[in-house]
Amino acid sequence: MPKMIFLNIPVSDLAVATRFYEAIGCTRNEMFSNDDVSSMVWSEEIVFMLLTHAYFSTFTTKTIPDAHSTAGVLIALSMDSREAVDDINRRAAENGGRTDIRETQDLGFMYGRAFEDPDGNIFEPVWMNMDEASGAQ
Repeated sequence: MPKMIFLNIPVSDLAVATRFYEAIGCTRNEMFSNDDVSSMVWSEEIVFMLLTHAYFSTFTTKTIPDAHSTAGVLIALSMDSREAVDDINRRAAENGGRTDIRETQDLGFMYGRAFEDPDGNIFEPVWMNMDEASGAQ
């Protein structure tokens, strides 16, 4: 079995969050989804588990932070091209997210932008030409 990453993300509105994650390219896995959680498959190894606040609270006694005012994690996503970086940012903006929350990073061999989901969680889609990147070192 491959090593996988399941990112458990508290969301204020499960339906809104599910639509947003579908819009940026995830597929909802019905087998592991219900009224409290949407299992959103990004790739064979990465799954975003969107949990209602009530359900998320069953896993921790810590306070759920407001990601609009605090940042606990930056989620970087590798993309296949510069155009794919721009496309996911466009889809994020069109579906309740906030894009270009910081300056675009364009180093020629690497290109990245940043957006927030409707709950304020930060995503950083990035494309990198590995051949050029190794030469830049």
